[in-house]
Amino acid sequence: MIEVQGLTKRYGDFTAIRDVAFQVEKGEILGFLGPNAAGKTTTMRILTCFMPASAGTARVAGYDIFKESLEVRRNVGYLPENAPLYFDMRVRPYLEFVAKIKDIPGRDQSKAVKRVLGLCAIEHVQNQIVGHLSKGYKQRVGLAQALIHDPKVLILDEPTNGLDPKQINEVRELIKSLAGDHTIILSSHILPEVSKTCQRVVIINKGRIVASDTPLNLDARLRGSQSIAMQVRGPAKDVMNTLKSVEGVKEVKVQSSIGGELWRYELDVEPGKDVRPVLATTVVRSSWDLVELSTAAMSLEEIFLQLTTREEGVE
Repeated sequence: MIEVQGLTKRYGDFTAIRDVAFQVEKGEILGFLGPNAAGKTTTMRILTCFMPASAGTARVAGYDIFKESLEVRRNVGYLPENAPLYFDMRVRPYLEFVAKIKDIPGRDQSKAVKRVLGLCAIEHVQNQIVGHLSKGYKQRVGLAQALIHDPKVLILDEPTNGLDPKQINEVRELIKSLAGDHTIILSSHILPEVSKTCQRVVIINKGRIVASDTPLNLDARLRGSQSIAMQVRGPAKDVMNTLKSVEGVKEVKVQSSIGGELWRYELDVEPGKDVRPVLATTVVRSSWDLVELSTAAMSLEEIFLQLTTREEGVE
């Protein structure tokens, strides 16, 4: 649905982004992450045809951003960090205005407005002046204007910026509900929210893409292995030796004693190999108690910091 190759943007001698390349599949929610001034907003503005690139190519919903920019705009809903709202207008008239400028046929405009009022849960404020709304409701109105023409692609720059925890959760659930019908690029500084919302992340640093994968795969690649946490009740030495014998297990570490013969272990296993069923069977056959078996991964915040605080990323 979105294909980006070699995208570069220069401002005189300064290069904001260089050779940016990634893909977003139909119906996917992609997290687009990076420190301040890394190039996130620049990339989003290029993909929405808000500004031209200096070099490279990109296709959005099948249309070339250079040659078919009008078609790109018809198929994209864009919510910039500062929502494009008219604060002196009331909510419903504002959305009716947006429906007109987005070229929704007259007979369908009322239906489109009603749909996004319900989708974004703003029916009860539709007659209020936009400038009098709370930050959370302004963001909802901004999201409604991005959705009103039912675009194939949504590009959302910090959609939960300034919201309280309850509002963040509501917006997150709304965005997740849009996946499948819409392809979404989501930029956010709230990394736990990205990990709960997005299937895959692209991390940009100093204008270059340093990683593109699922958080779990990035964790494995950074560690050189996947990590599994286990709690087993049994003699620690015997448990360790037995777990080490399982094919695919590279290392077993005792983390701590929980009490009695119940110990917590961390296992490094080969990337891409799911050994959890074998581990569980091995423990049970040894007549030990398996109390916990789970994937132990680095948080998205740890991955982000590791990739953006070193010179080279993960290829």
